Order: sequence, then C-alpha cells, then structure tokens
Amino acid sequence: MNKQHNIMSRSYLVVFILFALGVSVGYRLVSLQLNDGAKYRKMAEKGSIKNFEIVPVRGNIYAEDGSLLATSVSKYSIHFDAVTVSQRVFDNNINALSDSLSMLLGKPHEYYRGLLRKARKNKNRYQLIARRLPFNDYQRIKNFPMFRLGGVRGGFIMDRKFVRDLPFGKIAERTLGYEKQKPDGTYIKVGLEGAYGVTLRGQPGRQLRQRIAKKQWKPLTNEYQQEPIDGLDVWTTLDTNLQDVAHHALLESLEKYEAEHGTVVVMETKTGAVKAVANLGRTDGDKYYEKLNYAVGEAHEPGSTFKLFSMMAAFEDKVIDTTTMVDTEKGKLTFYGKYHVRDSKRGGYGVIPASRVFESSSNTGVVKLIYEHYKENPSQFTDRLLAIGLDKPLGISISGEGQPKIPHPKDADWDGLDLPWMAFGYGVMLTPLQTLSYYNAVANNGELVMPRFAAAVKTLDGAVVEAFPKQVINPAICSKETLGKLQNLMEGVVKNKWGTAHNIYDETLAIAGKTGTCQVDYTTDNVQYVSSFVGYFPAHNPTYSCIVVVHKPNKRIGYYGNVVAAPVVKKIAQAVIHDIPKQSTLDVAKIASLHENKLHVDDEYALEKMPDFRGWPAMDAVTILENLGIEVSLKGKGKVYRQSHKPGTVLKKTKKVTLTLS
Repeated sequence: MNKQHNIMSRSYLVVFILFALGVSVGYRLVSLQLNDGAKYRKMAEKGSIKNFEIVPVRGNIYAEDGSLLATSVSKYSIHFDAVTVSQRVFDNNINALSDSLSMLLGKPHEYYRGLLRKARKNKNRYQLIARRLPFNDYQRIKNFPMFRLGGVRGGFIMDRKFVRDLPFGKIAERTLGYEKQKPDGTYIKVGLEGAYGVTLRGQPGRQLRQRIAKKQWKPLTNEYQQEPIDGLDVWTTLDTNLQDVAHHALLESLEKYEAEHGTVVVMETKTGAVKAVANLGRTDGDKYYEKLNYAVGEAHEPGSTFKLFSMMAAFEDKVIDTTTMVDTEKGKLTFYGKYHVRDSKRGGYGVIPASRVFESSSNTGVVKLIYEHYKENPSQFTDRLLAIGLDKPLGISISGEGQPKIPHPKDADWDGLDLPWMAFGYGVMLTPLQTLSYYNAVANNGELVMPRFAAAVKTLDGAVVEAFPKQVINPAICSKETLGKLQNLMEGVVKNKWGTAHNIYDETLAIAGKTGTCQVDYTTDNVQYVSSFVGYFPAHNPTYSCIVVVHKPNKRIGYYGNVVAAPVVKKIAQAVIHDIPKQSTLDVAKIASLHENKLHVDDEYALEKMPDFRGWPAMDAVTILENLGIEVSLKGKGKVYRQSHKPGTVLKKTKKVTLTLS
C-alpha cells in the first residue's frame, strides 16, 4: 500500500513539474510575442528570410488610334541553384544543358559546362547564367535540360524585371517623359509618365526570399505571397501620323538651318487635344534628339508673334481700328536718344494702315500705335493683357510649365522702355504652348481651352476608368468684333503679297498666322535669333492650330520666321489637307495567305507595310516579323490584342515591334 502510494506521489510530482514547465514555456512564448515580437521579427528580417516588394507591370501609354507609345517589357535574368540539384540529375544533364545554353546565348559549350561545375563545387545557390533575356528566350531556357525540372530538382531560378520600352523610339520622347523614385520615396516626374504616375504604377505585390550570400536573395518559390496589380493604361490625344510628319518636318528645318534646338506643337482647335509635339535639340555630333520639353518649359521673348496681343488690346480698348494710319518713320524709332526700334525692311513701309502694320510685321508701326495711345496710362495696356490671362500659366497636366511674364507699371523695375518694347514682343515671356493656346483661342471664336495630352485612363480590356474631356479656361478672351479683325489680319499675313508669310501661300491650302523673328543675346556682339510661326488651318472653320519655334539658326543660311518656321507648318497642313492614309494599304489576300498557311516571309512575300495582326496567334505574327528582320517583344499570353505599330505603318525603318496578347 505504501509502495503504491509512493508511486502515485511521484507520478503527481512529475505531472506537476511538466505542467509547470508547460505554463512557463507558454508564458515565455506569449511574453516574447507581446513584448519582444517586433524585435525578433526585425531580427528575422535582417537574417535569412525577407519579404520583398514586387513591382507590378506599369500601364501602357497609347496614341489615340491604339498605337503603343510606351510599354513595360519583361526582361528575365536566369540563375542556377547548384545545391538543390541531386548529383545524378546534375551529371545526367550538364552536357545537354551546356549545349543548349551555348546555342541560345552564343558562348562555347565548354564555358557553360565550366560555369555549372564551378557553381556545383562552390555550392553556389545563385549562379548567374544570363541577364535581361526577352520573353521568347526565357520561354526557351526554362525548358532546357535540368532547368525543365523546376526550382528544386532543376535549380532553375528566374528573376523578372520590367524595362520601359518606346516602340516609336525617340519620337515624342520628352512628352512621354519618365518617372524615377528617389531614395526618400518621392518621385521625379517628367511628361505623361510623371503626370499619370500613380495611375500607371499599379499596386506592388510581395514575395518571400532567402538570403544565400551577401546582398543576394533567392526567391523561396516562383510564386508570390501577394500578387501585384498591374497599372492602368493612359490613352493620349497624340496622332501618330501627325506626330511623324511634325517630327520630321521640324528635323528637316533644324538640319537645313543648323539650328540649336526647336519645337513644334499641333493642337485640335475646338478641344485643345494635342495631336503632335516634337522637341529636338542638337548634340555635340550635330545630330538632333528629344533633349528637353521646350514646348512646355521654355519661356522666352516671343518677338513679333506677340503683336497679336498688342493689336487685341488696342482693338478692345477701341483706341485704333484696322484702318488707323501710322507713319513707320522710315523704319526707325529712337527712344531717349539711344534706344532704337527698327523694321526689317530698310527705309520702312511709309504711311500704312494698322492692318498692314500687322501683316508686314512693322516693328515701328506697332510700337507707335501702342506707345502713342498708352504712354500716358501704360497700366491700361498691361491690365488689358492681364485680363486676357497672359500672365498666368495654363495649368496643364505635365509638370514643368514655364512661368509667363507680363511687366506692369507697378513693378519695381518698370521703366520707360517697357511699354514700347512690350508692343513688339520684348521684355515679355511666354512658352510656345502658351502662345499657341491663345492663338488657338482666336481660331476657336475666342474660347480658350486647356491643352490636353491625355484622353482617358483605361483597363487592359479597354474599359474607361476616367475620361479627360475638353476644359474651358476662358469662354471669351475678347469680343467677337475684335476676333473678326484679328482673324482677317492673320489670314492676310499669308494671303496678301506684302504679308510676311506670303511665301507659304497656296490657293488650295488656306493658312492664317503670324511670323516671328526675335533677337536673343542682343546685349552681346553675337546677336542670335529665334524664328517662329504660329497659326491655324484651314483659315476658315479651322481644325488645327500649330506653332513652330526654332532657336539660333545659322544666320548665314537664314533666320527669318517666314523661311525657317513657316514652311514647317505648311508641310504639316498639307499632310492634313491631303489626308494622311489612315487605312492599311496591304495586299489583304497576300496577308490572309500568309496567315492561313503559316508561311515564312521570304523575297516572294516581302512586305513593305505593317500587317494587322490583331486576333492572330502570337507565334504566327512573330514568324512573319522576325523573317522581316524585326525584333518582337510579347506581353501576355494568347492571341494578339494590340500591336505597337498600327496597320499600314511603313516597315522600312522599323526595328522592333511589341505585341500585347490576351
């Protein structure tokens, strides 16, 4: 009995000790979780396991017709985990894998066999095999011997990154822009990429990775803990046909006149939709590329194109009319005995009406008209310019808009030369886009509309998430009476034989506008010029407005706005009037035959223009394009949903095409 009692006592003691130990352990675990959990979780993160943020696919940017302007192309880096692979699998596959890698990547078979053996010997868990492969190569390499067995048995590791790709190359590059994240988490925002960065970015995902060496982290699996949500697409107002015409017309002028830089903008009159914008600057090698967004950010003295606003103010205040006569003083005016205003025509234009002052761009004439009527009360003139809104930025979506400047008698630095100098466009500052917007308002019966670069935000399947309709800044910048006078004056600049832009007159092509030839660096011994033309077409019921500004052309070749800038506008207008082909001119039967029979394109089936691949199996489209010598990037799976180059695009200079699949 005592023996049984002793056994029971010892059993109870053991149970009690185990219970106490369990309570103690439980208490410690709870305590660690509540009091030190954050500390140890932080230690774990600094240890071998870490949760990495996975960047989602950035949304695409499209032209109005669906042509792809900017997209995120997947690039794949391939690594090899030499530890997880069994010796049998390694020995059985190393030669075949080395052969396959050699054929795909170009280096000798022995190089890859040595690389793999060295990784195995050193127990390297993250040996780099290839970097930045396109999707097609990734699809091939993951099915190579050994790699096809997956991440554990085959040691295959894939790291995908997205690279921003511009299918149209440098065309409109500064307008498309970019977005870069700074170390503090904020962003550098340029162009449309920056303006709609939040929309394009999407939402990041999460993936667990294991540290296998200093600064090297291997994904635990190829799956994500949290899938990233891709960004939405931005559809712009840009017209790829007009963009191409505008870009090359500007480039031709810059090259011909050896200019420093220039810009052109084409805008839809009634809506403010920007259809084309090119910004080209010269490199050290005398080539031109999209250097800075001059159209948006470069405020400069406009020169004679500002005369429109001087005449607008004087008409509105009814101090002059188109028939008001003015003596151009033999082409020279002098202020304070030493400051001169000169006409480009030696000897001036004699006594002429105000209408011809504008059409002939007489500096002395417009200065006399403004100075004589406002010298006693210059605030009346400047206040009228402020009422038009010329002193305020437009507030466009793209960041970096230049600040306009309109001097005022209340300014501390105002002096007696400001009024006459303002009259012909000196001492004031406007960007090309600001100048164009107000000329567009004259074309648009006085309604000032916001320049728009984006039309809508859409999902991948085309559903509209947000639309950006026409936005009116000012319903009437001046009276209808004044508008009629200004429209007649701008038409006369081109139509009348004394007009400064009569050299671009065409009976079949009615253009209205104003030339500008502004001096810069005029305080030095090396005076340079800014040549410009701004206007709209057709002159009656206009469809588009356009501005061309060319900085510092070679003076020995030419520098007046009518010869450097106006012909660029004429070329753009001709392309519109004669209707750039908007439909594919392909041999439909030939393309159908290629598609149906899946033939390779050889000399017999050589194509000159881009087929419409929408709805095709991806590999059929790839076969045709690659046989044409064109690099192809695929995004997604399935059949072709969108293509970067619209059907009918000339293929001669095309080097790369992106196909979006669904």
